[in-house]
Amino acid sequence: MKKKLLFVIPSLDAGGGEKSLVNLLNTVDYDHYEVDLLAFQPKGLFLSSIPKQVTLLSIQGNYSTFTSGLLRSCLTFLKTGNLSLIFHRLVYTLKNKFITNKGYAEQSSWKNLRKAIPVIAKNYDSAIGFLEKSSNYFVVDKVRATQKIGWIHTNYSKSGMQPSFDLAYFSKLDFVVTVSQECAADLKVNFPAFHSKFKLIHNIVSAGLVRQLAEEEPDVALDWTKFTIITVARLSYEKGCDMAVEACQLLVNKGLELQWVLIGDGNERKNLEEQVAANGLQNQFVFLGLKANPYSFVKRAHLYVQPSRYEGKSIAIDEAKILQKPIVVTDFDTAKDQIIHQKNGIISPMDPANLAEEIFKIYQNTTIQNDLMLNLSSEPIDSELEIEKLYALIHA
Repeated sequence: MKKKLLFVIPSLDAGGGEKSLVNLLNTVDYDHYEVDLLAFQPKGLFLSSIPKQVTLLSIQGNYSTFTSGLLRSCLTFLKTGNLSLIFHRLVYTLKNKFITNKGYAEQSSWKNLRKAIPVIAKNYDSAIGFLEKSSNYFVVDKVRATQKIGWIHTNYSKSGMQPSFDLAYFSKLDFVVTVSQECAADLKVNFPAFHSKFKLIHNIVSAGLVRQLAEEEPDVALDWTKFTIITVARLSYEKGCDMAVEACQLLVNKGLELQWVLIGDGNERKNLEEQVAANGLQNQFVFLGLKANPYSFVKRAHLYVQPSRYEGKSIAIDEAKILQKPIVVTDFDTAKDQIIHQKNGIISPMDPANLAEEIFKIYQNTTIQNDLMLNLSSEPIDSELEIEKLYALIHA
């Protein structure tokens, strides 16, 4: 009999965790597993990439009303006499507005959001919250399952999450999976009592699929004769794209004729566009937004740059390695999990001046470029066998 699995994630918008889940679902052996996927918001760039064998679920109950506009939701609950949900909707709004730590805001407001969500009727063998915070909380509070697994895709200490809140939830999870040695070590520091629960499963990346998609023609015409730098990232503070804009300005000041292509979207886009305009970089710094296939752009670029302030484990870096691009990353905590300095990439101090300096060195020295690409050509990247680690947990 097939084991019944449920995966839970906030949405299928572009992001490392979301892409990792899509890659995992395309690797599952559906002869042995029956898989449901619940997305809080069942939409996003990766929705079309979900395998046909997966049943897509949505949250029932009062969730859609609760998450609609504040006035609309409160009026609806007033008409139905549900005064308790009016209270929780107001508190939910206040927490998300006034708690400046967004990681903790999501944690704390879950206590209110969960009041609008019923327990799923179906019983599962394994329920898997595939992203930190609400996905894990949903699995604990709203799912009937023999086994419950949580997932952390980031460096916990730098995420803004409060260990005191997660303590109760982690105690009810059978395992907590994370994506790098650094992230695992950090979790063990924050939750020493759960040392044995933490398991390492690297993000799944299909080298064959990345190379295949890279052969497609880009859907936007760019001037590839210019020295082209590419970054694929969510446009949020932790991804450090503001440092990329500053580094771009410094490189232009050095006389480098370049285009820096940024693929992704997020809440920092407006600020970044204003920063680009203020520095007169509209012809050098290009925003392409979300792309279902970023690989055709990465393949044609001269250099891949990841200017992050922190990462769990970057799928985008692994994909750039598959395409054998020279890579420069900032020295975030998990950088050394993926990059060996001056062997398969360059690790720069985390500031715009040093980032620009390392990029300029690579631009000037084709020997460095060729050495990095040669080393990457012999580095195994494909991680599809990581699914076996998940199977082992499910059958533990």
